[in-house]
Amino acid sequence: MDEYLQVKAGALGHVLASSRLFQTFTMATPGMRELLSIGKVWELAQLHRRTEGAAPYDLVIVDAPATGHSVGVLRTPRTFADIARVGPIAHQGRTIAETLADEEFTGVVAVATPEEMPVNETLSLCEALEREQLGVDLVVLNALYPVRFDRSETDQLAEALERARAPLPRSALRAALAEHARAKTQREQQARLEAGVNGRMVELPYVFAEQLGPHELDDLADALAKAVGGRRR
Repeated sequence: MDEYLQVKAGALGHVLASSRLFQTFTMATPGMRELLSIGKVWELAQLHRRTEGAAPYDLVIVDAPATGHSVGVLRTPRTFADIARVGPIAHQGRTIAETLADEEFTGVVAVATPEEMPVNETLSLCEALEREQLGVDLVVLNALYPVRFDRSETDQLAEALERARAPLPRSALRAALAEHARAKTQREQQARLEAGVNGRMVELPYVFAEQLGPHELDDLADALAKAVGGRRR
């Protein structure tokens, strides 16, 4: 808020921003926090920055909040523009809204895991953004288990589990069957999501590691680059 007011009103803006009463009144305005947030994102993405001494960025990536809040943030500029109609807030709101709607400038990527609730939420996000004339460019299906066994192999594993008596082999066989069952369930959600987004989807594998370090992140980055590159071709 302080930065925005200084850009708009100079020293007077700083005085307003330092006023507790003004801050309380402004932040009580519905949607003001969202407007300031997306306005700052817009400013960061401009080749000619409005913040004094700030350099431009080649690319700005925003890790947005959850679906409901994200839609609200993206909708706010147009809402303020429609309410104000004229004046600086209306002009700024329309400018930001037009930037968000510009497919050459702005892209929306949704990320989901292959489970029922995340898939439902992602499909809901796509529908909500389409109503706002803001389509989802790509959906990343994250943490997808591999399908390691076919039907005959899972039958053999189940039979081996019945015969096994030692704890270690039994644990290994149960883990293999449990992973296969989860992979099968994930494929059902994968099919739902892919059908719902008309194929605008790429997959990332589940990383079997205690924590994600530089090596694991490099592998995920390579997998994503390969998936996106293959889709473009």
